[in-house]
Amino acid sequence: MNRRNTAGNDGVWSGTWVAERLGVELLGGEELTGLLGLALRRNPKRAHLLVSNVLGKHVPQSPSVVYGHGFALGRRVRELLGEPEAATAVVLGYAETATGLGHSVADGLGPATYLHSTRRPVPGLAPAGGFEESHSHATSHLLLPEDPALLSGDGPLVLVDDEFSTGNTVLNTIRDLHSRHPRRRYVVVALVDMRSPADTARLDEFAQEIGARVDLVAAASGTVRLPDGVLEKGQALVARHETATLPAQRTRGRVTRVDLRWPRGVPDGGRHGFTPGHRDRLERALPDMTARVAEALPGTARRVLVLGFEELMYAPLRLARELEQVVAAEVRYSTTTRSPVLAVDDPGYAIRTRLVFPAHDDPADGPGERYAYNVAGAGFDAVVAVVDSAADTPALHAPDGLLAQLAGHTPHVLLAVVPSYVPAPAPSPERPRMLPEPLRGPAFSSYAPEEVGWLLQDLSDVTLEAPTEEREEAIQSGGAHYAESLPVEYQPSEQYQELFQAALDASADRIARAVGAVTETVLAERSPRPVLVSLARAGTPVGVLMRRWARFRHGLDLPHYAVSIVRGRGIDANALRWLADRHDPADVVFVDGWTGKGAITRELAQAVREFEEKEGITGFDPEIAVLADPGSCVRTYGTREDFLIPSACLNSTVSGLISRTVLRADLVGPDDFHGAKFYRELAGADVSGVFLDTVSARFPEVADAVEQAAKELLSADRTPTWEGWAAVERISEEYGIHDVNLVKPGVGETTRVLLRRVPWKILAWSGAGADLDHVRLLAEQRGVPVEEVDELPYTCVGLIHPRYTRGATGADGKAVNG
Repeated sequence: MNRRNTAGNDGVWSGTWVAERLGVELLGGEELTGLLGLALRRNPKRAHLLVSNVLGKHVPQSPSVVYGHGFALGRRVRELLGEPEAATAVVLGYAETATGLGHSVADGLGPATYLHSTRRPVPGLAPAGGFEESHSHATSHLLLPEDPALLSGDGPLVLVDDEFSTGNTVLNTIRDLHSRHPRRRYVVVALVDMRSPADTARLDEFAQEIGARVDLVAAASGTVRLPDGVLEKGQALVARHETATLPAQRTRGRVTRVDLRWPRGVPDGGRHGFTPGHRDRLERALPDMTARVAEALPGTARRVLVLGFEELMYAPLRLARELEQVVAAEVRYSTTTRSPVLAVDDPGYAIRTRLVFPAHDDPADGPGERYAYNVAGAGFDAVVAVVDSAADTPALHAPDGLLAQLAGHTPHVLLAVVPSYVPAPAPSPERPRMLPEPLRGPAFSSYAPEEVGWLLQDLSDVTLEAPTEEREEAIQSGGAHYAESLPVEYQPSEQYQELFQAALDASADRIARAVGAVTETVLAERSPRPVLVSLARAGTPVGVLMRRWARFRHGLDLPHYAVSIVRGRGIDANALRWLADRHDPADVVFVDGWTGKGAITRELAQAVREFEEKEGITGFDPEIAVLADPGSCVRTYGTREDFLIPSACLNSTVSGLISRTVLRADLVGPDDFHGAKFYRELAGADVSGVFLDTVSARFPEVADAVEQAAKELLSADRTPTWEGWAAVERISEEYGIHDVNLVKPGVGETTRVLLRRVPWKILAWSGAGADLDHVRLLAEQRGVPVEEVDELPYTCVGLIHPRYTRGATGADGKAVNG
């Protein structure tokens, strides 16, 4: 039997069954019976339950209808407050039932920050408030904003619940918060206001008592008339009917996991606060996430349910609403719940069927039953279960768990997991928090002070340089890490400087296009106001150019910093801590010049993961944005061509006169930034500004081409293939090196080998032209052979001499020819 669980589908009001047996009446306008049905629950405080048909909790409903009701209420609040006050409002929703409704109200209100109460405590996070919901089966609400100042402002506080029955919950909330942070105005919002005249008067008196204005906005209003003895009669009815069996399981459906690729740093909901910036990032990510769900659905599905999880209502609602727009199937939305409700398979009863399963998010109040209503027997061809990662536990996948229960009633179950947002912990009293402000030119670097702030310490007075061969031997023998010393700065010959200038003139257009394309991609996908953080030092000229493009094309004045990352040692954790103190980590975009085999890409991902685990500071996206990605290691790039980027041709004299970064225990303490040197004495040879200005001057003439390139990139499949890494592994074995760290692919990396390391030989693609003129010149000057190779995936590859490595001898013990 196919049961469609929406009100009125059988021509019978879904409160008829309870009304006839208990004498419960809804008094009010005709819209009440469209919005509400009735059910019974085992609760010593209140037997009846008003079941909303438009909330998306117990009754599967069109997600557009659910979201539309909340959004419309938000618009009404905006009109009530006026634009100035609406801009300062904070919206507070109630767990668990109204978390999605409150979030939808916040969307309708406009640029409002949203918070909802929760029953899930977070170790180490002190509550900013709490209150009791007297009639609920689970009463204690916690307020756990990541930013405690969220509830201390003087703008309006908008409180959202699905229904007002007595108003006690609202009174308890306002009493608690007003005692801590008084404010002038409150607005309470509900789908239905079912208070008695006495309850209404009580709220008015309370408002006068605290000296604040309290307004009410509701979609409908009325009252519930309860006859004498209704609680006892209701409990008897529940006892008589609660042994009813579920519809027989008709199938054992298949469970498939869908990777949403939820945007890093965007909270899963309003449990700890959800800002307008979070909303912007979610809006941009929704189409791609929805497309992944749509692709995973069977093509034959005609009726699909997106099922949220307890307090996690908004994320699945937004996914369902987007899905409704892109698939031919009928899409419905509801969520699981803690609330125990009697199920009666009757057209005049609001809860037709009930699935029962154990809690699967390790709740603070211990194990217990959870429920999904009106799912079994509803004719769904597929169910998309959306949970947060805290609930993706063995209990979810157990034989009696939610997924198994769903699979017994639908042939296809998709599981989508949203990362549980964990707020950063309070600063540790043991750690010094006063990290220095970034270094800036002209005191440190030849860049203008607004172009970049260096999150480094100045080691200019320390002698760190060592002969190249000496460094190479120490590095390869394990006696020292490459970041513990610096190579002697290469001073280019006049001929080489001429090559640099010729290369710059020839490639400025191509670089300008790549700069524009990668910047537009970042603005479209990562953040509308990103914080550029370049990986010193190769990434820094690119970060400056991206900043210049954003200013040229969009009038944006983006912050830009440079930080140190060291292969094998990770990123500077103190720099990340400084950034998190001053910016939203979700807005941080790491920038580098190019990818080779992708070692730094992997290094950054691991370093950010370890930083989050150790510090508890989350939100940094480790994906690097690069000018060129010949190794196919990242999704955010300007081009995947391997061409000459002139900033790779030189060392400090094209990078603001800054050295490589240094990490040495006797110079860099646990609470220090990594170090670097400023080579002021090389000012006469500095072409850092020449490089930037030459490329920037081409911005106007490449603007149209950039617009087209950005459109193509944003619509393309940019999934990394890591083909560069595979090529490096092959070359390492073919040439008997057996160490991928000694194989440096791409024009930029090959140039570095020739400038800083002990090169063995250069592999050059036989079709390469002027892009390799400087490589050939450097190789000639250093006596390094250049070997022409067909079908090389890069323009060139530099091989570091394996003299001091295990790769210096083959399996037979003989030395590798060099």
